[in-house]
Amino acid sequence: MDLSAGHVWVMVSAALVLLMTPGLAFFYGGMTRAKAALNMMMMSFVSIGLVGVVWVLWGYSMTGGDGIAGLFASPFAAFGLEGLIGTEDMISAGFGATFAIITVALISGAIADRAKFGAWAVFVPVWVTLVYCPLAFMVWGGGLLGEEGAIGSVVGEAIDFAGGTVVHINAGVAALVLALIIGKRRGFGSDPSHRPHNIPFVMLGAAMLWFGWFGFNGGAAGTAEEAGLIWVNTLAAPAAAMVGWLITERIRDGRPTSLGAASGIVAGLVAITPACASVSPVGALGLGLVSGILAALAVGLKYKLGYDDSLDVVGVHLVAGLVGTVAIGFIALPVDGEGGGLFYGGGFAQLGAQIVATVVAIVFSAVMTLIIGLAIHKTMGFRVTEEQEINGVDLSEHAETAYELGGIGVGGSFRPAAEHTTPVKESVNS
Repeated sequence: MDLSAGHVWVMVSAALVLLMTPGLAFFYGGMTRAKAALNMMMMSFVSIGLVGVVWVLWGYSMTGGDGIAGLFASPFAAFGLEGLIGTEDMISAGFGATFAIITVALISGAIADRAKFGAWAVFVPVWVTLVYCPLAFMVWGGGLLGEEGAIGSVVGEAIDFAGGTVVHINAGVAALVLALIIGKRRGFGSDPSHRPHNIPFVMLGAAMLWFGWFGFNGGAAGTAEEAGLIWVNTLAAPAAAMVGWLITERIRDGRPTSLGAASGIVAGLVAITPACASVSPVGALGLGLVSGILAALAVGLKYKLGYDDSLDVVGVHLVAGLVGTVAIGFIALPVDGEGGGLFYGGGFAQLGAQIVATVVAIVFSAVMTLIIGLAIHKTMGFRVTEEQEINGVDLSEHAETAYELGGIGVGGSFRPAAEHTTPVKESVNS
């Protein structure tokens, strides 16, 4: 079979999506304290390695094919991707892997600065196997929420073009559950050292995410017309979301911030993900504006409600993911004059399907993540000691630090284990 332009586009898109995870590492790494930056970035990088292995061996096999109770496909049907050799399905398998990788990496931002790296390394493959792959099958693989699934056949098939439920709501719910299991950081809400240590890293990461997101949303485009709409919507929504976030900051705080600009971009990208092929560019602008405003307001809820979502995974990914997924029921364009959202005369059918899919994703992710998270926390422990948290998880978990700052206790690429036992003053490491 000849290599077509469509094949090349999916492969390029997969590379763009894979780049998003290092982009996320910069985005998250800049938002942490200096003494936790490497650990935060490593949580993203190790996700690439662990999920890559799982996906080849059994992960991909679980997301398509004959289902088991509509929940997942057999992990052995395409074990090791052996049956895909010599077929173009191998391209789709590679593309799908990058989605699984970025989804679990997103969760890590909620537990920054206090999680054991070993516990995270156990959580990643287990969560991808038991949560991500089944939900991907339910939504995209012909499972419960598909057109012929037990739920989808009754309430209608929900629209999720690139991962509003499978990626962002899933990761946002899991992030909240883990944050509640592990508990608050020392000094949460009162220690100024928890402010982001490197805003340029955050903005660089946001730029890489936006760049990669054109492949994230556009990789599955079926026609040139659809690809063009997706591209423009992937530009429009985050642009409007950034504006919405900055206006909210200006009114609420008196100043627009660069961190707000970067976070607004991500919120808009999250919101347009499920809707990118189903709304007009004007609809994308409206969706982005609303998601930027609501996410900017939502990130402060953690202080009022008392949960420590370190890097606002819940406020950005869960909230914007909910907005984007449910909004499809209002602003989805009709297809060949049929259906569409409520605002286009399509009635409540699509809105109902979107809400049901959202509820299923929330409940499934919450229950499964709670089981996995508690199992790890009660056995090997998910949280570092207080002393290790004070000295910094870069040293305790990796025996290295991100910066060499003239020997004041924040630098050095490697230190022997014996040197880690002497506490370092917290004010010096902040």
